Amino acid sequence: MDCIQQTAHNISGTDNGHCRLRLVDFEVHENHISHETQGLSKKHLVVRRGKPFKLTLRFRGRSWNPHSEGLVLEVWLGSLSERIPVQFSDKWPTTQHWSAKIHPGSVHSESVTIHICSPVQSSVALYNLRLHIETRQNIRSFAMGSFVLLCNPWLKDDPVYMPHEAQLQEYVKSDYGLVFMGTNQNVCQRPWSFGQYEPGVQEACLTLLEVSPQHLSDESKDNILRADPVYLSRVVCAMVNCNDDLGILHGKWQGGYQGGVNPTEWSGSADILRRWVASNFSPVRYGQCWVFASVLCTVMRVLGIPSRVVTVFNAGHDTNASRTIEEFYSTTGEKLHLSKDSLWNFHVWVECWMRRPDLSAGFDGWQVVDPTPQEKSAGIFCCGPCPVAAVQQRCLSAPYDTSFIFASVDADVIRFIVRNGVVVGRMVDSELVGQVICTKRIGSDTPENLTPAYKRKKSKRGSCGSSSPGLTSSGLEVSLNIKGKPSFGDSIGMSVKVTNNSSEPRILMEHVDAQIKEYNSSPQGSFWKIHKEVHIFPYEALTLQHTIPASEYESVLAADEFVNIAVVIKDVRTKERVLDSQEFNISSPQISIEIEGGDSIQINKEHTVQVSFTNEFTKTLTGAVLTVEGSGLLKGKHETRLAQLKQGEKMENTVSIMASSPGTKVLMATFSHSNRVVSRSFHKVSIIEA
Repeated sequence: MDCIQQTAHNISGTDNGHCRLRLVDFEVHENHISHETQGLSKKHLVVRRGKPFKLTLRFRGRSWNPHSEGLVLEVWLGSLSERIPVQFSDKWPTTQHWSAKIHPGSVHSESVTIHICSPVQSSVALYNLRLHIETRQNIRSFAMGSFVLLCNPWLKDDPVYMPHEAQLQEYVKSDYGLVFMGTNQNVCQRPWSFGQYEPGVQEACLTLLEVSPQHLSDESKDNILRADPVYLSRVVCAMVNCNDDLGILHGKWQGGYQGGVNPTEWSGSADILRRWVASNFSPVRYGQCWVFASVLCTVMRVLGIPSRVVTVFNAGHDTNASRTIEEFYSTTGEKLHLSKDSLWNFHVWVECWMRRPDLSAGFDGWQVVDPTPQEKSAGIFCCGPCPVAAVQQRCLSAPYDTSFIFASVDADVIRFIVRNGVVVGRMVDSELVGQVICTKRIGSDTPENLTPAYKRKKSKRGSCGSSSPGLTSSGLEVSLNIKGKPSFGDSIGMSVKVTNNSSEPRILMEHVDAQIKEYNSSPQGSFWKIHKEVHIFPYEALTLQHTIPASEYESVLAADEFVNIAVVIKDVRTKERVLDSQEFNISSPQISIEIEGGDSIQINKEHTVQVSFTNEFTKTLTGAVLTVEGSGLLKGKHETRLAQLKQGEKMENTVSIMASSPGTKVLMATFSHSNRVVSRSFHKVSIIEA
């Protein structure tokens, strides 16, 4: 829609014989181009603070007389208002107030164009506008309609100003992103459609502010504070989860997902936001970290705050503020669920770009904002904004939640070996947590390494295989290495290197244990283990080889699950024990997704998609299901089923897609057999105007 016009309503009684406002032309096409807001709304004019926009007023009755009739605009936000006398001028006053002007020579017999500018520190909101035509005898008032005001990262004086155009295109205007998952040795990526140009998304983001606890408890105070991106980010962060409020997403990490959507099945924010509004603000079920973060990124980009989704591989969840993560293993290498702390294979949060006037200048720039409900911050489930620079510089008292974020990327992992409730071995790993931190690179689908921005190089305070002080140590070391990047259907190869740094020969017991786990929780029971006696000479280093056949894990491992393998080496004589462990993901078999005519499709035009899966497993698969879905492209799920899919056979699913709105959308295909998902693939689709 190129033009939004609002019929003016007289709200001041009779005006017979006077100049009357008939129509307001919001000059949407020109304003949206000027303000970089094209496509955000078809209902409202959307402009950015601190930058002039223009309206054309059309009159009826007699013409407006600029010599005897003054024009005064009045902008309303809730119960707050400000009068804006309209001046004849070519210059903007340097003021912290709203201003409006008419360029000399732009007044016509039945219309006038007014240029309006908000203060750069205006609140983000939907505003109402009135016009007063004032003479010495009377005032005639007209309701003009409403407009949306956003942050302005293009404007130097705005606290969210971002200097480079490529960054603005990526972190504000782009409706497409990548979420990195898996492990740092085998990074997986999935596209995400932020969807800020889809119908209803901007309105949902503004509604989120209106139903926040801060707004509901003190509307005027909240309306004033919304000028501050630090405040905005905390409000939005808390509202993305539903733990304290009418928030968007209900998190679930264990058990089934009946009554909702499995978090792995989401591929965009628009569907989630529209469901939340349509349900009268009941939480959408279900979310996990990458879903929470991606929705937060959408809201912040809509509000005009540059944002990006960031993944931390091996993220610590420190529950007791000790900045250490404790893990417990049995003497045979089985990981035990005995600690409230946890180490997530990956965790996803958001970085938002803003100045921090509440802190010193060195803390401006990227700020961590994490909406996944883990720990409370000032009594509510939100986290941040925490300056990335404060994490790197270890300024742990800097607001907000810097100590918790620091532990997420830089805590030590202490691994205990326990026997009958007694610690019989202790290892410290100071390198594992926050091993890689990355985001989508500007203009590319490759990861950008952010680790140096969070972490300085530190001296190694301990390593896997080192014994703790106080426990007898005669120089026994162990290290575990997984060979290559395991793929579904392949055997898992590993090597265990045992080093005897003593002058005595040793008789050792080797215990290796493999367990299935989800990315953020403790492992399930063991699915494979081995015990072996090993003889080692003085100062010898032995390398022991082991293989787990594919048949051992294929029946227990699902897509998106991980494997924990641990080795415990015990000296039979001294009872000394040392441990090492590795957690890794297994690459899923690929699903082919091909769009007829290429990956750019025209709006409102039907296109055929061919989806196929070839059984590369070593066996026939029963109950095979190939599913295709895509928000904004397909309605519902489209399934193809086969009772049996033999080794080497291909199954196909052909669907027709059509998009009604421009932007970037995501197709997702899922293959399962025997009610277990073993592969999930994603495909980016660019929608272009006809």
